[in-house]
Amino acid sequence: MTFKILGRIAGVLAVTAGLAGCMDVATEIEVLSATSGTATSSITISPEFYPMIKQMAATGGEGAQSEPFCAKEGEELVENDDGSGTCITFKEGDLTALTAGDDGSPSDEASFTEISPGVIRVAFKTDDMKSQVAEGTGDDSAEDEQAMAMIKPYFEGRMISITIKGKKITDTNMTASGDGTSATTELPFLDLLEGNSNLPDELYAVVDTN
Repeated sequence: MTFKILGRIAGVLAVTAGLAGCMDVATEIEVLSATSGTATSSITISPEFYPMIKQMAATGGEGAQSEPFCAKEGEELVENDDGSGTCITFKEGDLTALTAGDDGSPSDEASFTEISPGVIRVAFKTDDMKSQVAEGTGDDSAEDEQAMAMIKPYFEGRMISITIKGKKITDTNMTASGDGTSATTELPFLDLLEGNSNLPDELYAVVDTN
């Protein structure tokens, strides 16, 4: 899943029949070497809303024309004991392939740069994520504005979490872990929906794999 897709699906889910509030999105990239790594992404929809989305997809009701939840190849749906649903995707291999599009094309928002032997700078632009969330929420019609006003409370406290992991993080503008092996940024959904995220132009972490 690319970071652009994270933003787009966040926006799409936000307005799909007004039911997809109360969800958390997380993605984690682990740099294993100068050329390889893993990427794990998950979207969890709360037990208050997941059964409705599941029923809507099964019956073909209003909103069924939107992108189905966790129906693409490579996505694994986990129905949790608490009634929530989690969609997980996992990739392993060449670093540039981790954020490639569904058609295999390289991502233009993520980059992996070897700045010295075995030291990789992982960076991704945030403009696409912000704009894709906005696009997913529809146009500026009065109806859409009213719908967003109704569902925004459901996103209070919900996050998009992005983590970069590796043997050692040597530099980052994200929040580094205490043991220095990861860096994380949590983006409040509500800020993204309202355009108040105040993100830097890019998020980055430098990983020493030596």
